[in-house]
Amino acid sequence: MKELELKYGCNPNQKPSKIFMSDGRELPIQVLNGRPGYINFMDAFNGWQLVKELKKATGLPAATSFKHVSPAGAAVGLPLSETLAKIYWVDDLGELSPLACAYARARGADRMSSFGDFISLSDVCDVSTAKIIKREVSDGVIAPGYEPEALEILKAKKKGNYNIIQIDPDYVPAPIEHKDVFGITFEQGRNELKIDEELFANVVTENKELTEQAKIDLAIAMITLKYTQSNSVCYAKDGQAIGIGAGQQSRIHCTRLAGTKADNWWLRQSPQVLGLQFVDKIGRADRDNAIDLYIGEDYMDVLADGAWENIFKVKPEVFTREEKRTWLDKMQDVALGSDAFFPFGDNIERAHKSGVKYIAQPGGSVRDDNVIETCNKYQMAMAFTGIRLFHH
Repeated sequence: MKELELKYGCNPNQKPSKIFMSDGRELPIQVLNGRPGYINFMDAFNGWQLVKELKKATGLPAATSFKHVSPAGAAVGLPLSETLAKIYWVDDLGELSPLACAYARARGADRMSSFGDFISLSDVCDVSTAKIIKREVSDGVIAPGYEPEALEILKAKKKGNYNIIQIDPDYVPAPIEHKDVFGITFEQGRNELKIDEELFANVVTENKELTEQAKIDLAIAMITLKYTQSNSVCYAKDGQAIGIGAGQQSRIHCTRLAGTKADNWWLRQSPQVLGLQFVDKIGRADRDNAIDLYIGEDYMDVLADGAWENIFKVKPEVFTREEKRTWLDKMQDVALGSDAFFPFGDNIERAHKSGVKYIAQPGGSVRDDNVIETCNKYQMAMAFTGIRLFHH
């Protein structure tokens, strides 16, 4: 297949629409089910690059959850603790495969943003992973292959219309890429930067120690940023992104947005949230939304009389700001990556509130000394990579 006609482009009024190879080659994909659209393919191809690089960097199966051409989550296939399995709503599925653990982590980090995602998997989709995908609201999946039973499980989603794409894992794109804007063609070399622990060799702070796990988490953060719309910042911990701030015009707004998502990830593991008793048959999306409101500033939206009875069996106590801060102070050893330099120390101050201990950023700001000084104040280890990772 050399070209594939799409229903429409980004919006229904943008017709005609298709994907094709400009050099006349066959497309490196097969659509096994459904009818993926323009944005689906944008998410699929960006997500596939991300998980392919994550697996190459870590040697572990990888997954990402994409929404509107930026990842909502990305992770590698490390085992889940009992707490993580519970907050990711997979504790009833028994033992999970490494690939399933990767997707549970990618989907579970920011469930609000992952609602209706497009999934990318580094490995052949197995039954364990398909069972998780089956019960989540999702637009589609791309993978290098599918086990027969897994394929049948996925084909049953969305009344048989779930988008399933298989990609040739050996496909290598041309070294030069093009993009049209306003009828004008842009040309550039592909971003083939290899991200591994060598990228973090230049540690510029008083604390020079980067643990092996920190190097893995920094690699995950930076590879994630490589495929996130800029400006972007990513918090990572224990093999997964836990907070991604994408597409912000201000660096501090990226840091705050991603930090709030990381905080929410940690707050969901608190006894107050784990102890919530939901009414029977509450929908997964309604449950996620209730938790998000409960741990936020608008908690009365779910605790007010006449509201909580539709959500909880027992009315929860208010999760006070002081209680939340006490719990957040227990979050430690978080890694933080930035796709461009931090211009002010305020980014470091905000990162500290979310347990950040390890940082990777390009460096090169006229205020690098101030940023380093702020890191030293909190005994953080920060590496200057010398490489910017803008993505548009």
